[in-house]
Amino acid sequence: MDMGGVEYGTLEITEAIVREGGRAIVATAGGQLLPRISKAGGQVIAMNADTKNPLNLWQNARLLARLIQDLQIDIVHARSRAPAWSAYWATQRTGTHFITTYHGAYNEDLPLKRRYNAVMAKGEPVIAVSDFIRKRIIERHGVPADQIVTIRRGVDISVFSEEAVGNERAVKLAQQWGLLDDPRPVIMLPARLTRWKGAEDLIDAAASLRAMRGDDFLVLLVGESQGNGFEQVLRKRIEKLGVGDVVHLVGGCSDMAAAYKLASVLVSASIEPEAFGRTVIEAQSMGRPVIATDHGGARETVMHGKSGWLYPPGDIARLTIELNKALNLDPSQRAHMGMDARARIHASYTVAAMQRATLDVYEQVAGRTFAKLV
Repeated sequence: MDMGGVEYGTLEITEAIVREGGRAIVATAGGQLLPRISKAGGQVIAMNADTKNPLNLWQNARLLARLIQDLQIDIVHARSRAPAWSAYWATQRTGTHFITTYHGAYNEDLPLKRRYNAVMAKGEPVIAVSDFIRKRIIERHGVPADQIVTIRRGVDISVFSEEAVGNERAVKLAQQWGLLDDPRPVIMLPARLTRWKGAEDLIDAAASLRAMRGDDFLVLLVGESQGNGFEQVLRKRIEKLGVGDVVHLVGGCSDMAAAYKLASVLVSASIEPEAFGRTVIEAQSMGRPVIATDHGGARETVMHGKSGWLYPPGDIARLTIELNKALNLDPSQRAHMGMDARARIHASYTVAAMQRATLDVYEQVAGRTFAKLV
């Protein structure tokens, strides 16, 4: 339960369940969001849920089966693969309703990986976070279309809005990042420091952009190091290309709404398709244009030429062109693009809509209204 789309989705559904009078019980190995789960009224069950050891998975299945019976659980909703196997076996033993949310694009680069991933397609129903994922579930696992419900992730529009972020928050963050006296427009890539998120491509594009227009911009890579040495890889690339004056690694950020307020344009440069892409809708909700790779969930959330731009994965030249285009927007063009982006997100991608659709699935599966579910 640390910072990620799966984890925030769990928190948001916990809040919705409790608000509607139900019980939300979260079995987890722990994490930074646990205090917020408890504050929302959820009950936390500590268990070794992040194990992939087959013996431990069976032990977790027995533990979950006992919990299901003792706590009279109506529905088990699995959101991650390893614990989903334990949850699936437990529901098979107890006859409990089993739902999954297929959150990831899940690669299949190792033998038996598809079989491991397949547990996320065993829900009745399976919730897909995008049309891209819905299609992948059908193609990879042969799940009938009528057993899949597409519920797109949502953004909290009361948090991610220009008006909600006070100037003091933005100033505090700008001071932390050394931007207070720097008037240059900010290109931001918010993502964990892992290779597939495309930070190397953005650094390469920054070098090309610098040759084109000088140093009148900043690139901020906002994300925690994963302790795998990749941060050092990025720093060496920045040094090799001589772009240390325009590309900065600023670490993680706990106030992403304030971060987006400092940005002129957001980049999602993932070289592998994102299942959905939460940062893309958060930035658009803040009225920021987005440049994203043309695959995965971004094809559904970014309207090319209206709320942002799409470019082929790995195409540094096209990324550079789109960055230059974004920086050349005049205030009127930027405001119009921001309004288009914001209006679409508010119409189709809110947390409230995601929560309501998920609760509707629970009611349909259980065969009774939510007020009577526990």
